[in-house]
Amino acid sequence: MSSATESRLLPAALDRLDEVTASLAATAAEHDRTGAFPHAPIQLLHETGLLTAGVDPRYGGSGATFTEVTRILLALGRGDPSTALIAGMTIVPHLLQTRSPWPAELYARVLAESAVRPTLLNHARAEPEMGSSSRGGLPATTARRTANGWSIRGRKRYVTGAEGLSYFLVWAATDEPSPRVGNFIVPAGTPGIEVVPTWHQLGMRATGSHEVAFTDVEIPAEYTHELALPGAPPAPGTLPGSILLLLSSAIYLGVARAAQSHVHTFAHDRVPPALGRPLATTGRYKRAAGEIETLLTTAQQLIFSVADRVDRGDPVSGVDALAAKVVVVRHVNTAVHTGLQLLGNPGLAQGSPLERHFRDIQSAGVHAPGEDAILPLVGAAALAAEAPDV
Repeated sequence: MSSATESRLLPAALDRLDEVTASLAATAAEHDRTGAFPHAPIQLLHETGLLTAGVDPRYGGSGATFTEVTRILLALGRGDPSTALIAGMTIVPHLLQTRSPWPAELYARVLAESAVRPTLLNHARAEPEMGSSSRGGLPATTARRTANGWSIRGRKRYVTGAEGLSYFLVWAATDEPSPRVGNFIVPAGTPGIEVVPTWHQLGMRATGSHEVAFTDVEIPAEYTHELALPGAPPAPGTLPGSILLLLSSAIYLGVARAAQSHVHTFAHDRVPPALGRPLATTGRYKRAAGEIETLLTTAQQLIFSVADRVDRGDPVSGVDALAAKVVVVRHVNTAVHTGLQLLGNPGLAQGSPLERHFRDIQSAGVHAPGEDAILPLVGAAALAAEAPDV
């Protein structure tokens, strides 16, 4: 692939973001109603090259920046956040290959498959017993050494896109005398994998974030990633996971922007007989619209400023990213709730886009770590920064 071709690929995909957003929005309500896996939207993202936008030019890709990936996630979240979340779980691992690469032959296989069909990736970390891995502790899922590699046994929950994944990145502990922890890359067709349909949530219904059971699943010895002793320092160049979590919040910013658009449409279209003019001309609606825009603009600036700093190579601490995530989640939730209060019953009606957006936005703060875990960390860092010398 020539460098000239590489430089044209990503702009072409980015130029189609409005079209992709509209296409996803057209089917989002149906996928929300049925909870069915969004095969057609994922196929569209494959065809437009968005699923592999983060593949670096050294691997033959278009090399999206963190800022461009954040822009993509915002656009997809505005159209259908369930599809956006599934896609984001694939886009980000590609984006990180230059910082924390997979085994070369395995990644080449993934890229070859991605060239011909949607090839979805996602981590499988949370477990029924321990919950989120962000709160510490060793996973109950184990990787046992075999003559040919590893045998994986355990159960994971909240595995987004489970039924459509091509590869599971299973967080597990080895059975070695000094256990190591890391990701074991499991091809979806491997015997011993069972997707258990447990995802029946208030919102984000089409993410298919089911439980997955792994029973003596055999993989080659080299199919590991970031395998290390617990507490070992991250490899040089590795980004704090909190930064990636903040960038993925762009999906929920997209939900809030979609809700905002519905509120604006309602305000322009509704002309009460007693008023004789659109609601959008009233002080009440102007004030609420101003509050919503202020909240969302601030959230957007926070997310994109971090993405830009990463692209420029500026250091971004994990604590700073976590603090920003708290603000972003609060702002998108408040913005959607403000719109819902403004519209009242019409906004709460089943079939109203705003009702669906309200349900989806409830998941913004669920992605671990939550606010209850973040604030003590941020507070401890702030206190330590001004602690008296002893």
